Amino acid sequence: MEIRFANAATPKSGALVLPVYDGRTLTEAGRAVDTATGGALVRAMEHSRFEGRKDQQLAVVAPAGLPVSRVLLVGVGKAAEASAERFQALGGIACAALNAAGDKEGTILIDAAEGLSLALAEAAADAAFGAKLRSYRFDKYRTTEKPEKKPTLTRLTVAATAAAKRAYAAREAVADGVFLARDLVSEPGNVLYPETFADAAKALKKDGVSVEVLDEKALRKLGMGALLGVAQGSARPPRVVVMQWDGGRKGEAPVAFVGKGVTFDTGGISLKPGPGMEDMKWDMAGAAVVVGLMRALARREAAVNAVGVVALVENMPDGNAQRPGDIVTSMSGQTIEVHNTDAEGRLILADACWYTQDRFRPKAMIDLATLTGAIIIALGDHHAGLFSNNDELSQQLAAAGTAGGERLWRLPLTDYYDKQIDSDAADVKNIAGNRNAGSIIGAQFIQRFVNKVPWAHLDIAGVTWSKSDAAITPKGATAFGLRLLDRLVAEHYEGK
Repeated sequence: MEIRFANAATPKSGALVLPVYDGRTLTEAGRAVDTATGGALVRAMEHSRFEGRKDQQLAVVAPAGLPVSRVLLVGVGKAAEASAERFQALGGIACAALNAAGDKEGTILIDAAEGLSLALAEAAADAAFGAKLRSYRFDKYRTTEKPEKKPTLTRLTVAATAAAKRAYAAREAVADGVFLARDLVSEPGNVLYPETFADAAKALKKDGVSVEVLDEKALRKLGMGALLGVAQGSARPPRVVVMQWDGGRKGEAPVAFVGKGVTFDTGGISLKPGPGMEDMKWDMAGAAVVVGLMRALARREAAVNAVGVVALVENMPDGNAQRPGDIVTSMSGQTIEVHNTDAEGRLILADACWYTQDRFRPKAMIDLATLTGAIIIALGDHHAGLFSNNDELSQQLAAAGTAGGERLWRLPLTDYYDKQIDSDAADVKNIAGNRNAGSIIGAQFIQRFVNKVPWAHLDIAGVTWSKSDAAITPKGATAFGLRLLDRLVAEHYEGK
């Protein structure tokens, strides 16, 4: 779907999308359209439950007095409370609705509204961004899809000020990163495994990102015993990919992002139940988000030094697989007693985080991982879990998430929980003796390998895959965390 910008005007064909504010309040352009239809828009609202509340929609088909196929009214809520998230939702709702109706082209008309709390250019750019995100499809393996189920919308015009197009450019770069992350998460495990994932990351070189791939020999030389222990049961050798974007001042410490990349997770010897195991193709979502983020930063030419490190393994249960009770030595030198081979994500992150802080000395380090089922029990599919050793970083992340609709909820890290992973046989064990506070225990384990760098851990297990369509996210991979991390960089690290 092509997105373009044009001067504000009623289109001569296709569908027209108009924002409506709380209390059925049309904008000036909306009122002009209503007049042209002989008041059809107002009458339609008065004879429906449509009030202009956020995310509501109402279609007026083939309105008299206009050359358009339909007018779609989309609720934004109170003008004074309008936000980037709401205008992104407007764009996403419009994209989905016009595709469902079979429209080939559409126009979103964004103009001034009394009391609007968001700059008009930003609102228009966000509407385009939301539409772009909602247009995503992963259909490369579909060979028999019926034509009526395929999207029809080929062009969406945002009628707004010229400044909106400039504001959209950076958002489009972020959308490119989101699409890359969603593609990676959507691939099946027989196609995407550590070697092919690393090959996909190499494509970032075209965007100006430096990419280095560490093979099994290099990992062994570095002493990454925790990561290698997870990988030893698979015929697919592990990889660690290091990506660097040098957009900031030369020699300035970078901000670092670390991703869990278990390309398929059977649980290993601690085998998972069969039902639902097919979902474990997306146990590499944290790594996918890091790769997508590096593309986004490069394509929008972010003025920051950034490092992305992804640890890539497959967790399989063959005769050479790691056993419960095994003890491995991590890159940090700390020994780890493995009580459960299905608590593998924290093992590969132990080595990846230590490597990242040791080599790059970052200003801050943030890891993303589909780490625990416990976070789904705690927070469901609306918030990701946030853990941090730094209050300022935690607050910045939470604020960035709220602003963009990727919400985080902070959980505690304390000595009480840390003591529960003390081992009788090694320095640390990878699970506690019971199932209590499972997400906290996972984060507490990782914290032992960050060496006091300002650090945050995002447990995205509950939010990385959507079982239903949402405003800007179609069913499937979400790339949760990419947009909020890009905002974090822009607000707190870029140019500083």
